Amino acid sequence: MKTTVIGLGLIGGSIARDLRKSGFATELIGVDASEEHASEALKIGLVDRIETLENGVIDTDLVIIAIPVNMELIVLPKVLDLIGSSTTVTDMGSTKKQIVDSVRNHKRRRNYIPAHPMSGTENSGPAAAHEGLFQNKIAILCDQEDSGPQHVALIEKMLQSLGMDIAYMTADEQDHSTAFVSHLPHAAAYALANAVQAKADRNIIFDLASGGFRSTVRLAKSSATMWHPIFQQNRKYVVESLNVYIKHLIEFRDCMQDEDDEKMAALIQNANKIRGVLEGQNPHFVKNEQKITKLYTK
Repeated sequence: MKTTVIGLGLIGGSIARDLRKSGFATELIGVDASEEHASEALKIGLVDRIETLENGVIDTDLVIIAIPVNMELIVLPKVLDLIGSSTTVTDMGSTKKQIVDSVRNHKRRRNYIPAHPMSGTENSGPAAAHEGLFQNKIAILCDQEDSGPQHVALIEKMLQSLGMDIAYMTADEQDHSTAFVSHLPHAAAYALANAVQAKADRNIIFDLASGGFRSTVRLAKSSATMWHPIFQQNRKYVVESLNVYIKHLIEFRDCMQDEDDEKMAALIQNANKIRGVLEGQNPHFVKNEQKITKLYTK
């Protein structure tokens, strides 16, 4: 499978590594706006060669777009303009509705399958790419009925070769869901990092910081280049998720302020139920060999 990866950072680079290892990709072509990233990706073997966008998507079987979502609005239509009738195109963006709408009437719309792998780290660039990033994780495919069945089948096969299970949603449903489970945690981490850094004696605070703080604030290291456009494109649902989160923060604060210890304990105990949800005890999840296998079916 001749595969072109546009964007050779954490997501694109990790996909390239695993597609090579699994044998799914027989040839890997890299495209990146950064000459430094392109050179590094070639040097560490993420791809076989580097091409321009125009040359990279012509006569290829599969195009994977893994760039910031604001740039997708520019690159995706151009890719669809350039590809042949049999080429399959997918993207890995964390938002979907605005991107899907931008190519809704494109003549090659059925060649395109909107996807979102629910995996990542706070690191970026080609050096951050590593094998197994997507193993046992969920990938979301959106609006698959608007894509050609042969193209959907190819992306399903690709995601399965990465070790992923697949959920099916509309683009709007995916944006709403990820606002709570992905975008809100990042917004909360940025706010927490800013709150702590605003303290005059913050150096002392950082000296005292242990695992709890570090794990909670880890996402605040995520690149603004990637996350600012995500918040812009999913503004409506992120604001909704933040309002819900703020409501619960205020409830917790008021318990402490009013010395309502009984209610505070109840809130903590209710929050503890998340363990059961994440371990698959919730009926909306299926636990199979210590992993969530599917959230949704076709």
